[in-house]
Amino acid sequence: MPLFANTPVEKMPGPYPRRWWALLVLCLSLLVVVMANTSLIVAAPDMTRDLGLSSSDLQWVIDGYTVPYAALMLVLGALGDKYSRRGALVGGLLIFAGGSVMGSVVDETGLVIAARAIMGVGAAVVMPATLSLLVAIFPRGERVRAITAWTATSGLAIAAGPLLAGRLLEDHAWGSTFLINVPIVLVGVVGALVLVPPSKAQGMGRIDYVGGLLSIVSVAALVYAIIEGPHFGWGAGPVTAAVVAAVGLVAFVVWELRHPHPMLDVRKFRQRPFSGSMIAVLFFFFGTFGSIYYATQYLQFVLGYDALETGVRLTPLAGAVFVGAAVTGRLSPRLGVKAMVGTGMVLGAAAVTLLTLIDADSGYSAFLPTLLLLGFAIGLSVSPATDTIMGSFPESELGVGGGANDTSLELGGSLGIALLGSLLSTSYKDRLTDLVGGQLPAEALHTAQESAGGGLAVAEKIAKSPDGGGQQAQALVDAVHESFAHAVAYTSLVGGIVMAAGAVLVLLVLPGNRALMQHREQSPEPQEERVSASRSPR
Repeated sequence: MPLFANTPVEKMPGPYPRRWWALLVLCLSLLVVVMANTSLIVAAPDMTRDLGLSSSDLQWVIDGYTVPYAALMLVLGALGDKYSRRGALVGGLLIFAGGSVMGSVVDETGLVIAARAIMGVGAAVVMPATLSLLVAIFPRGERVRAITAWTATSGLAIAAGPLLAGRLLEDHAWGSTFLINVPIVLVGVVGALVLVPPSKAQGMGRIDYVGGLLSIVSVAALVYAIIEGPHFGWGAGPVTAAVVAAVGLVAFVVWELRHPHPMLDVRKFRQRPFSGSMIAVLFFFFGTFGSIYYATQYLQFVLGYDALETGVRLTPLAGAVFVGAAVTGRLSPRLGVKAMVGTGMVLGAAAVTLLTLIDADSGYSAFLPTLLLLGFAIGLSVSPATDTIMGSFPESELGVGGGANDTSLELGGSLGIALLGSLLSTSYKDRLTDLVGGQLPAEALHTAQESAGGGLAVAEKIAKSPDGGGQQAQALVDAVHESFAHAVAYTSLVGGIVMAAGAVLVLLVLPGNRALMQHREQSPEPQEERVSASRSPR
């Protein structure tokens, strides 16, 4: 067998013999892309201190990655289909590595945001390529197991990012959390060339660049509005972005309905298996990313864990994802997608709602049931939903299918962090104002109101004052802890209600097993398409 995988998968007479090794490369590529977001959660305090970041700066350090990531996946997935899925994977990894190197050496806020944006572009190439290659390589009988492993990797990355970043931050500066991506990427690139076969769509026509441009503008404007509006107020910028997103979306739908070869056939949303699964992915990551965002802050600011200790305490979530994935791999063929996705959605809503019990005296044990239940729910429901989404696309559109799935995931995560994060901030500020509003100077109160970290910094400054303010400092620390715990409980109530509403909607939209089987029978197996194409007259 040659060192490099050079035979296109479309020309193979049967399944690719090294497909499980190829899956390892795809999962590794997914791991580094997701870790880039979760590792920043624990690196953010060091970055804020060293770079003097404002809350707006920090938000854009985080979301400089998110905007291009979400906006470009659909178009870049189509380009991978047209020219080379493996080429897209390798190219995306190299772009991602370039952004990581840049992020590790710069020391200005604007350049850090630019580095994160470059990484987001690379991630937007990598993510749909991993799914399209997976579906192209694996026959339908094995695909559920492969997608289950892909999903479990996402759960692993959610916990591994903070854990690895926390370990690095014990001995190194925050730049190390960028640089650690580089060796992982290099292993992924070599592995892709050796183990992943070339693949591209057969007989694909011209790319719908107008539809692609409309999708980029619409999604980018929507994500910008989601990020800016809840956190910094609905001024001219966010409102304009929301209007652009709405107009762009309408124009995209109209154009796609009239185009003979659309970027994304929006008629697919009439298919209940596809639309129900897309809604499930969106709502699930709304609750998951939102709750992990503020749970991590609680572990650091209220319980006082450092970055490494926080990462360690998130690892049960990853283990639970693997358990849920193993269960769904066995039960999904028997019980059906609706049962697994619906059960996972209900469990996810219950997991988020459990955090309504948090108060200022709650320890880590109060968060452990949520981490376990949420991880189990992710493993249980996301892989069958993703399999259903990818099964809705023909061989020529696998990259677009991956882009659609990943855009739904990223939009859900962005909404969760932005909306639940904004609600958390408002609730914390109001509660702290009630407790200590008249006891602090205006400037100190404003700083304390911005975040729990700001409140603790003010308390530390008071404690070190020459006239001695130990008692007042401790009173402020207690008020910060109580206010943040109150905000977590209130935000979790809203998040749980939204997740429950999503679960009801998904259960109403997703069809039963018989309709789903008919849907799958109408969606030809990629290998069957390739055989038919090879037999058709040229």
